[in-house]
Amino acid sequence: MWYSLGKAILKNRILLLIILVAVTAFMGYKASKVQMGYDFTRAIPTNNEKYIDYQKFLKKFGGDGTTLVIGITSDSFFTVDFFNAVGKLHKNLKKVQDVQDVLSIPEAVTLVKDSALQQFVPQKIFHYPYASQAILDSDKNTFQSLPFYKGILYNAASNAYLIGVTVNKDTINSKARTRLIDDIMKEVTAFETSTKIQTHISGLPYIRTTVANRIKNELNLFLIASFLLSAITLFIFFRSFSATVMSLIVVGIGVVWCLGTMVLLDYKITILTALIPILIVVIGIPNCIYFLNKYHTSFKETNNKENAIINMIGKMGIVTLFCNIAAAIGFIVFAFTHSNLLKEFGLVSGINIMALFFISLIFIPVVLSYLPAPKTKHTKYLENKILEKSLLNIEKWVFHHSKWIWVGTIAITAFAVSGIFKLKSEGFIVDDLPKQDKIYTDLKWFETNFKGVMPLEIIVEAKKKGALKRSTTPMQKMDELSAYLATKPETAKPLSLVEGLKFARQAFFDGDSANYSVPTDFDMALMGSYLQNKNKKPSEKTALTKLMSNFIDSNYQTARISVNMKDIGSKKLPILLNDIEQKAKEIFDTANYKVTFTGSSVTFLEGSSFIINGLKESIIWAFSLIALCMLFLFRSVKILFCSLIPNIIPLVITAGVMGWCGISLKPSTVLVFSVTLGIVIDVTIRFLVNYKQETDANKHTAQFNLSQTIKHTGISIIYTSLVLIAGFAIFCFSSFGGTFALGWLTSLTLIVGTITNLLLLPVLINFIAAKKRN
Repeated sequence: MWYSLGKAILKNRILLLIILVAVTAFMGYKASKVQMGYDFTRAIPTNNEKYIDYQKFLKKFGGDGTTLVIGITSDSFFTVDFFNAVGKLHKNLKKVQDVQDVLSIPEAVTLVKDSALQQFVPQKIFHYPYASQAILDSDKNTFQSLPFYKGILYNAASNAYLIGVTVNKDTINSKARTRLIDDIMKEVTAFETSTKIQTHISGLPYIRTTVANRIKNELNLFLIASFLLSAITLFIFFRSFSATVMSLIVVGIGVVWCLGTMVLLDYKITILTALIPILIVVIGIPNCIYFLNKYHTSFKETNNKENAIINMIGKMGIVTLFCNIAAAIGFIVFAFTHSNLLKEFGLVSGINIMALFFISLIFIPVVLSYLPAPKTKHTKYLENKILEKSLLNIEKWVFHHSKWIWVGTIAITAFAVSGIFKLKSEGFIVDDLPKQDKIYTDLKWFETNFKGVMPLEIIVEAKKKGALKRSTTPMQKMDELSAYLATKPETAKPLSLVEGLKFARQAFFDGDSANYSVPTDFDMALMGSYLQNKNKKPSEKTALTKLMSNFIDSNYQTARISVNMKDIGSKKLPILLNDIEQKAKEIFDTANYKVTFTGSSVTFLEGSSFIINGLKESIIWAFSLIALCMLFLFRSVKILFCSLIPNIIPLVITAGVMGWCGISLKPSTVLVFSVTLGIVIDVTIRFLVNYKQETDANKHTAQFNLSQTIKHTGISIIYTSLVLIAGFAIFCFSSFGGTFALGWLTSLTLIVGTITNLLLLPVLINFIAAKKRN
């Protein structure tokens, strides 16, 4: 069948080439329309309880995670020149397009009771620019008498001060977010230059945008580097410019097709799908090497170009097909998960790895048919003395020292298994950043001085409408929970309607800080008219009214408590939430109130946990499907056993190394196992198919057939493994821990997989053959 297909391809080469070019042109057109995606919640399935809670929160209160924070440490903050500079920074930030609000000390307000109009009038505390230090000191004393701002805008103990910049939620979730963050950073940099003070920047908008842009830039560089590395490697192997260019065109077409596929499926580029073009290059090059290696081998034997091309397709067609199927399975199993992020990654990568097979099958034979026959220098690599010697040593170990292979395998595997028990699954929002990175150090600065910037939202929902307005009891309960949160080392001072009411009570009793407490029912009877919005226009709402609308719904049934927290990780967060939940149950009567925990931090870490669990499930699916493919291909349970063992061991060793090195299971590291399983099994398939072909072609012993298989496939296996290892090793140059780990862990798995397939696999086959003879 495959030999007939080879003849058909050569016979219809012009038509096939036109079709390939036409499809590539269409895919190129579609690829030009590909867009970046910015929705981080897509890692969670839409029926997930955390996702539903977060969407309800967004619908009711508009969102969270839209505040960028700027931190300053200075004991000269309240000096004339420095304070004026901070005030100027505030005004400049307000002018930035898509900045909705800025909260800082120079623009802080106090509430003044207007008895005539019976309302609270917001008044600015500071009147910069200042010329007099005495006037600034007087205003400073007024500001520091307001407990509302303490712990939110300043930490007196460490002379730390904070500026909060709220940005447009639609802009920060679009490609315009880079422009927005850059505009903000220009103003911050100008402030640093004028004051000679280093600022600290953090908040989810800044972290996500900066990290995403860095990853995007890195991946673009890695894509270029993978092409260059592939070109260099291919030229070293084949000493042929045409073979190198031809192979690069194959993977180039594959990259265009994968981007076009994203658009056809209405997908956007995400943090995962951005890896696919690089994977296409790295995985596609071995296809070219195997085809070209067989072509050169056949030509050297027959000295006939057309027969060599047909023999190449006949011998390698089925092998490459099943290798690509196995590799595609390693990716497409992600489509079986409930995460849209993983589904998209699995479908696009799986489809295009299979497309690579058809691209290679058509393009390589057609181009070879038009090129001159290979010269001696092009096939010289087949007589590489170093590799020939290495293959002879492999044969020696397989047939004469097999017991040492058994002992070594068992010992290393046992050591790896002990390391697996040390594995832990834990993810942080910034755990992929180096500890010396400014994003990381700035985040830790905010955690030290303000207990973090990661948003946690606690929703208190009464069973009946208006329940939060009838009495101050619910407010007393919310204040009790807020006080408990403030004592936790992981959470900052909460902000809610309660703090606004306490601020209002202080104002009602002439600004005495001793009256900063939750109003009683008696107080509310006196203050009621002051709290009502008497202005008709929304733009004329008081600051307190705006605060109330942000933290309670119009039905007075649902209120929110916003808390900033430390990046404590996916392992500690459930423990903390459970602790707070238990306290909430003690405070709130569950018959009348429902307390829900949500926010960007919860959904982000929930998404990470969901991806990890999905990847674990995908490994099981991958093993099952690949096992079925192997059973279908070889129709032998014994061969299936032989094929799976050399592929399980590399994964076990990698997991053990992770345990011993203290590398946690997280999306970037769990991804290694499914990806490498699909790639390493390629080596197994190529070895076993060649062994089967040798067995079918002659009636020699298993040892002789194994020896021939090692000689015939060993060189191409080593070459392709080197290309794959080098391709993934590119990721080791990443500044992100997750990408770096993906690079070296995948390379390690491929190295071990190559060794087990060249040493352990023939030992297993020889062992079974010996048992059969006996």
